Amino acid sequence: VQLQASGGGLVQTGGSLRLSCATSRSIFSSYTMGWYRQAPGKQRELVASCTSGGVTNYADSVKGRLTISRDNAENTVFLQMNSLRPEDTAVYYCYAKHWGRPFYWGQGTLVTVSS
Repeated sequence: VQLQASGGGLVQTGGSLRLSCATSRSIFSSYTMGWYRQAPGKQRELVASCTSGGVTNYADSVKGRLTISRDNAENTVFLQMNSLRPEDTAVYYCYAKHWGRPFYWGQGTLVTVSS
């Protein structure tokens, strides 16, 4: 397993969760990493990404509420999710990409936000 995701769960509206995605040093140091999510009956959508240089990008729907970060010591990417809404309910997938190299998916982790 190249990417090991964790941290999903059940939370009430307005609550917080933190997702983690651990990987190897070789992937972490050079790949762009981030998170997609897929809600029931919907297509998978990009939530947030962070390049190896620390440049971040967010979907408009999560700006100001979700924050992606990288921990160099742990080779781990985090997604801090605050002010969660029922529409954030989805399976969240960590990914890693690099031009010319294999694309990696982590296993999904379910986030459920109750109203």
